[in-house]
Amino acid sequence: MKHSIRFRFTMVFAGMMALAIAVILAINSWFLEDFYMGEKVKSLEEAYVRIDQILTELEAEGKDMTEGFYTQDHRTYWMSRENNEEEGSLPKALRQMSEESNTAIIMVNAVQGKAILFSPQMDFMERQMQQYILGQDNRVEDVEQAENYMIQRRYDQRNKTYYLECWGFFSDNATAFLMSMPVAGIQDSVRLSNQFLAYVGIVVLIVGSIVMMLLTRRMTSPILSLTKISERMTQLDFEARYTGQAQDEIGILGNSMNILSERLEETIGELKAANNELQRDIRQKEKVDEMRKEFIANISHELKTPIALIQGYAEGLTEGMAEEKESRDYYCDVIMDEANKMNKMVQQLLTLTALEFGSDELTMERFDLVDLIKSILNSSKILIDQKQASIYFNEEGPVYVWADEFKIEEVFTNYLNNALNHLEGRHRIEIRIARREKDVKVSVFNTGQPIPEEDLPKLWTKFYKVDKARTREYGGSGIGLSIVKAIMDSHQKEYGVENKEDGVEFWFTLDSSNL
Repeated sequence: MKHSIRFRFTMVFAGMMALAIAVILAINSWFLEDFYMGEKVKSLEEAYVRIDQILTELEAEGKDMTEGFYTQDHRTYWMSRENNEEEGSLPKALRQMSEESNTAIIMVNAVQGKAILFSPQMDFMERQMQQYILGQDNRVEDVEQAENYMIQRRYDQRNKTYYLECWGFFSDNATAFLMSMPVAGIQDSVRLSNQFLAYVGIVVLIVGSIVMMLLTRRMTSPILSLTKISERMTQLDFEARYTGQAQDEIGILGNSMNILSERLEETIGELKAANNELQRDIRQKEKVDEMRKEFIANISHELKTPIALIQGYAEGLTEGMAEEKESRDYYCDVIMDEANKMNKMVQQLLTLTALEFGSDELTMERFDLVDLIKSILNSSKILIDQKQASIYFNEEGPVYVWADEFKIEEVFTNYLNNALNHLEGRHRIEIRIARREKDVKVSVFNTGQPIPEEDLPKLWTKFYKVDKARTREYGGSGIGLSIVKAIMDSHQKEYGVENKEDGVEFWFTLDSSNL
């Protein structure tokens, strides 16, 4: 990567540090001197206000301002006594000024003729105050002027030092004063301060950048781990998981990526399943299209023969080919027989369509299955005798089931007709009812040729016949078993066909209703 997060973090940190140092150096150079002088001036102003307030209180109490000091000579009072527990307010204030800001002061009361000299340079300050009052010292720089005092800055050639001095009168207009405090050469101090700060800043910048690199390495390590996980996710590999235990933003992001990985895996799985389902639907649609084409071809084939027969015999009657009554009757019988077959086929198709589209609703009821089978056998006795079939059905007791009796009658009738049409060998048909725990199984077996195994699943398809030549020997249309399938599917029950040792067995199940 061209610029990593670690590099950018370090550069941002170094830039911020360098900017901070530059700003501090600029502020020191441009504003430190003014700030320093402002604080000193403020200190002198506060000293003036404090001493003026003390003098006012002493005057109100009728006390002498020199109280609490000791006499050094006949005209000068110097310093307060050490370790004096009853030190007065004025000596205490002057001592604090000397200790805290190195301020010296002289005060002279012209009315009382008394003076307080609170300075090691008593004579010099006394002369300096006289020069200020008389306006004889021009080697000063005015800093601030108030109503009763003035603050000036003076350079002392003897000490090579600047002094900030405040002189004037207190509010009693009788006490003159001079306060003096030394001030450092602030420009040299600023230069030295900036130089020292620059050295310290460079060291801090280097050390800080190294520390920042180490810290960001630890911070970016989980980000690199998340990057690798995301790269694996782009390859649809969702097994990678973030394992960090941190509870910060990166930890939350890692947990979110884990959840995202799981969701993506589930979603892609669902999409694959949906795609497979779509592929199945497409194949099913193609299969339906093929079945539709096959259905059209089948029904065309099935209708072509009876239509041709009806047309041929009708033309024969029209052209007078059957002059004898016997011939005419034969022609009419053929026409009626073929018309009946076509009508039966249409009815079966209508029934199958209604079942497949669910428009033919079931009428569920409880009935005796044994009684229904015996009734169908009795009504089919003529057909059974014509086929020379021997029927085996020895069920005596009633077997009650829940189903649509009319549709189950159609199912059994289709099975029976199918067995009669394919009888061979011993011409035996066996009908059995097997009672089970929750349902009963009805099976219809007939002796004859077995059905090829590959054809067994296709028997339930409309118009499918094992006889590829589609001969009219049995008169079947290939719709009966499709109707059985639709009826049993609507009942949600099982059905099927099996090859036995010497024949074929069709079966279906129904819900038992024995009380």
